[in-house]
Parts: sequence; structure tokens; C-alpha cells
Amino acid sequence: MRAKRRQVLLLACALLAAPAAHAAVSVRDDEGRELRLARPARRIVALSPQLVELSLAAGAGPFLVGTIGGARLPASVHALPRVGDAFGLNLEALAMLRPDLVLAWRSGVAPRQAAALRRLGIPVYWSDTRRLRDVGETVLRIGEMAGTLAVARIWADAYFRRLHSLREHAHELPPVRVFVQVWPAPLMTIGGGQLMDRALALCGGTNVFGELRAPAAQVSREAVLARDPQLIVAATPDTRALQAWRGFPQVSAVRHGRLVLLDPDGLPRMGTGAIDALRQLCRAIDLTRRDLQR
Repeated sequence: MRAKRRQVLLLACALLAAPAAHAAVSVRDDEGRELRLARPARRIVALSPQLVELSLAAGAGPFLVGTIGGARLPASVHALPRVGDAFGLNLEALAMLRPDLVLAWRSGVAPRQAAALRRLGIPVYWSDTRRLRDVGETVLRIGEMAGTLAVARIWADAYFRRLHSLREHAHELPPVRVFVQVWPAPLMTIGGGQLMDRALALCGGTNVFGELRAPAAQVSREAVLARDPQLIVAATPDTRALQAWRGFPQVSAVRHGRLVLLDPDGLPRMGTGAIDALRQLCRAIDLTRRDLQR
């Protein structure tokens, strides 16, 4: 009850501090395109679970009128109309909601449907979060577009402080070699420059396949053994995902019992839980470093 009261107070403060309802709004999306709104958005459709979460963080929850189905959403918006799912959008259903803003995840909309969505003439903010800082920046932009920037700043400032604290903690600590298992068969991992690769570096870890340029790459088990990771992680709910590695005690990660399952909805999702997921990863690296120093 207290948390709900606080949310109401924050929204009231945001609306008092917001531009007048007729004030024009201009932001750039993650494609670099300028998005102009004649007034702050009051009917928003968010086409991904993380954009729903970030809209709530920005204080724009009361203005959400639609989303997609087939994904875990916060309980507060479970009754929102669905305008499609992970396999495609129902553009007719979307148009019937009369949105004045659509928040779309760039990687989650097929090119053909993206083109059709643009033809509807509805303002679309294309989100493509590639860095951890982008989560807070997206909340600020949604706050601008919804006229709830005061609430968005409170959440984003707290997010940036937590991110900075984690970055400072790992500064100049001995690095830990990490293998990120994306898929067990065929064995897949991540290349350098990806979000998880950057998260590893922030936490004081080193991606053992960081020289690869592909976002995801198939690797052999022999290649992993040769690089002798000190920690093996996988972001999956499958508790058996890393069991096969127990048959290779020559690997440092196996020898020290450092096979760790991460929150599957954390860093991959890049929603409001990104910092908690990052803390989980940093803790796994810290514990591995401690075990190696014994």
C-alpha cells in the first residue's frame, strides 16, 4: 500500500512538473531519427515486455493502452489489450487503439512489419539498447515523450548511481576468464562487443571468445577446454544447461565448482531488472576470483 501511494505521489509530481499538454516534444530514437510529438503522449502502445517495464519506470504506466502477448509482463499491466505476439503484429488491432505513440523494440519487429508500421503514420520510437547505460537513457526519453520526466529522472538517476558503483567496484581487480554458453548443442557463445561481453568487462571478467566479431558463434568443446575458463555462465531457466561440463574436471571452472546459471530475463531482456542481473553476474565473478585466490 505504501509503495502504491509513493507511485501515485511521484506521478502527481511529474504531471505538475511536466510541460503543458499542448507543448511539443522532440527526441531522437536509437536509430538516430528525430521523433516529434505535437504534445506529450497519452495513448502509448509498447511492443515488448522491457519497453512496458521501462514505461512504468518512467511514470508513463497510466498512459499504456496496449502491448504484445506471449511474454511475462508486470502484474499491473496484465489486462492491457494485446496487438500481437513474438511471431508478429496485428496492425489492425494496433490502429484501433488509436495510439499517439508506439514504442517498438528494433530487434523484435520483422522488417516487413516495421515498414507497415511506419506506413500507419503513428509516431514510432525505435529502441535498440546495446549498452547498459541505454536502459536509463531510454527511461528518460520515454519520460520526455509522456511528459513524466520528473519521475523518469528519479528512476534513471538511481539506475546510473548503481551502475557506476558496480563499475567502480571491479576497477583494477584481477580479471576472471569467463565462458558464456548461449546454447548447449550446438555449443554457442557470444563474440566481443556484445552486451554480455561489455557486462563481463564491467564486472572484471574477460570473455574467452572476445576476439570473435559475430554476435553469436558456434565453437567446439575442445576450443573451450583450450581456453580454460575460470567461470562458465548461462542465462537460462534450464537447470541442466551446464551439467555436461561436469565431465571435464580439467577445466578450472569445473574444478572450483563455478558453473553459474543467470537470470534469463535479466541482461538479455534489458528491462528494469538489468542492474539486478548485472549484480548477479558481478557477484559470480567476485566469488570466482575469491576462490582462485585461496
